Amino acid sequence: MRHEAFLEALRGLAEPTRLRLIALLAESELSVTDMVEILGQSQPRLSRHLKLLCDAGLLERAPEGVHVFFRLVSGDAAGQLARGLLAYLDHDDPIRTLDRQRLAAIQRNRAVSAESYFQRHAAEWDAIRSLHIPEGEVERAIQKLLPKRRIGDLLDIGTGTGRMLQLCAQNVDRAVGVDTSREMLAVARANLDGPDYRNCALRRAPAEKLPFADGSFDVVLSHMVLHFLAEPELAIAEAARVLRARGRLILIDFAPHDATVLGADHAHRWPGFQDERIIGWLKTAGLVAGRPVSLPGSGLTVKLWRGERPELVETHLSANRAEPNLELFQ
Repeated sequence: MRHEAFLEALRGLAEPTRLRLIALLAESELSVTDMVEILGQSQPRLSRHLKLLCDAGLLERAPEGVHVFFRLVSGDAAGQLARGLLAYLDHDDPIRTLDRQRLAAIQRNRAVSAESYFQRHAAEWDAIRSLHIPEGEVERAIQKLLPKRRIGDLLDIGTGTGRMLQLCAQNVDRAVGVDTSREMLAVARANLDGPDYRNCALRRAPAEKLPFADGSFDVVLSHMVLHFLAEPELAIAEAARVLRARGRLILIDFAPHDATVLGADHAHRWPGFQDERIIGWLKTAGLVAGRPVSLPGSGLTVKLWRGERPELVETHLSANRAEPNLELFQ
């Protein structure tokens, strides 16, 4: 960490309100409205403090509709510095205790809202789940396709309830979920409240236009998303763009089916995908396709496809006119 950045981070922390904000945002992702409720201070005052903390490199800022969510940065020196200093604070300090109590109330409200959303849509989801194998088997198949080494940065496209982040959180340094639905992000935020998911963040963004630089992630997941998209190949191309060399893309969706109820009733645009179509899109995106995995169910077959971004793929292909061996990426 550079001398100037170190001093800037320390200056950002050296103020009572900002220190309280850092302590809260180390625990949970919060909006300005949440922080006004917890700290009892005005929005303009807190917004000034939040801007200073962002400028100091201590916070991540994520717009989401009319709201903006903040969280303590993870995976870099500034975040580690802040977490290290927080460890010296008295856990039983009266101010921190009151802040944690108010934070817990907000988290309970999130959980109630999430449960209400689930109750409204439970019948629809149950109808789909009854047509394919249990989710636990799908999740075990996903874990088998993940790299055996610890993952640095993971992206979940169309994160929905945040289940893929929950599944992978323990084996990644940083996990980010994106979704276009504010309601689903609210559900995911409730599910990811807690110490086990402090390395997880959420962003509102479409699969076809990700707000990340090229080569930002080691693994990208897309679980039951492609069939909702008008042009799934654009989402695959975007996923490939943000993959690092030796990065892995895992797609989970349905094989071709005739379950017409999934179209009109559930807004599915695609009645599943043939292997040839997905593999073609992976290759067009510059990825090396692995062998598809099939998980047959009572009415629907779940498929898993894998693509790898090899190192120096353009040089290799132009020199040898052959695809790299996928086994190199195990």
